[in-house]
Amino acid sequence: MLESEQIELIIRRAVKIALLEHSESHPRPNQVNMVQAAQMLGISRATVSKMVSSGVLKLNQCGLINIKQIDEVLTNV
Repeated sequence: MLESEQIELIIRRAVKIALLEHSESHPRPNQVNMVQAAQMLGISRATVSKMVSSGVLKLNQCGLINIKQIDEVLTNV
């Protein structure tokens, strides 16, 4: 039987491959609107609006949020 560390390594590699394949077939946009940001963050649009008002998220001139900001919020959760 495989040790738990070996099993974890196999699972991590499988997940990396699955994520790579998914990202290649479903490219992410560079920017999203507030509704899309809310869906990605798993929060309401009103909460995204509050995050914009407080400066946690910033809108560009077109009213969109850079995807990097979404990634930063998700990383810090």
